[in-house]
Amino acid sequence: MGLTSKPTPHPTPLDDDPVDCLRLIRSRRVGPVTWHRLLAEHGSARAALAALPDVARAAGVENYAVCPVEVARHELAQGRAAGAQLIVWGTGAYPPPLCDLPDAPPVLWVLGDAALLHRPLVAMVGARNASSLGLRMARRLADGVAQAGFATVSGLARGIDTAVHEATLITGTVAVQAGGVDIAYPEENSRLMAQIGEQGCLVSEQPLGLQPQARHFPLRNRIVSGLSRAVVVVEAAARSGSLITAKTALDQGRDVLVVPGHPFDARAAGCNMLLRDGATLIRGPADVLEAIGAQVLPFAPEAEPEVEAAPLPGPTPARRPLADIASVHSQILARLGPSPLAEDQLIRDLSMPPATVAQHLLTLELDGRVHRAPGGLLSRMD
Repeated sequence: MGLTSKPTPHPTPLDDDPVDCLRLIRSRRVGPVTWHRLLAEHGSARAALAALPDVARAAGVENYAVCPVEVARHELAQGRAAGAQLIVWGTGAYPPPLCDLPDAPPVLWVLGDAALLHRPLVAMVGARNASSLGLRMARRLADGVAQAGFATVSGLARGIDTAVHEATLITGTVAVQAGGVDIAYPEENSRLMAQIGEQGCLVSEQPLGLQPQARHFPLRNRIVSGLSRAVVVVEAAARSGSLITAKTALDQGRDVLVVPGHPFDARAAGCNMLLRDGATLIRGPADVLEAIGAQVLPFAPEAEPEVEAAPLPGPTPARRPLADIASVHSQILARLGPSPLAEDQLIRDLSMPPATVAQHLLTLELDGRVHRAPGGLLSRMD
């Protein structure tokens, strides 16, 4: 139901009963944006719960019932039994980088060392079917930023995520899960999940016991990028969850740093697309630290020094801000629909050079967002 349009900030600190906060976000058709708007409009979770049936009725939903108090209390009891901590938006324990996001998770379940959420964090994501070289690069990057005092964030998936978590178990790693913090996904990472719960930090906005569904992973990705100062992408296909994380990071104002790959390797297609569109190319930990303006500081335990890669030959290509690229893509997509439109008409509508439009159209075609029919006719695919 259309309860809200756009989020409105609400006061902090939040003094609501955690049970009321849980009931509000677990109520039917209330997502994070709606949760924040309801609190802004009604002043407290309890008042929002009281008003919610009337709000739903005004939106055309009859017989609306909020989440029962017993359901929220049961979730809290499950969390306590598992040794997990509930962190509510607006409290001092809530991770500062997430506070200003319009869709910040209203509640987070945390298992392990919650203090890691207040450390400077760098996210690292990539292919599940990662190559041997990609896995080595992920470990090298993770270890390098750890030695500079950063903790890592990833999604506990197989491949690159697993390599990042394993490389930084001792120095600090945060695993953001699509399901509950007590649910290992994939199952092959159950041992790693247990280790992170003991030595690092497991995080989820979902209730304990929830098995992840496809719709939960983009929500998980926004937390991965939102917690972080920058998102590093190591091997990503042209249409992958890692690219969703990178695009979400851009929307959140985070740096997007990318390891280049061979043009013939499909696992690097997404990375190379990001680089073409202006993301920062990185060759090793020093490039990551330089991009985020961090000093290289030793972090215990000491690690053997690494030999940095030699600079890539040739001139440094001019970078195009990702925000500018995203703006042009939005303009193109806004003018296209299911009905075909002639490319020359699109060029006239945009008042841009034909070569520029053609370049962006190719990107959108490769992304599967624009379809080109015979005769230069274009239509939008999403």
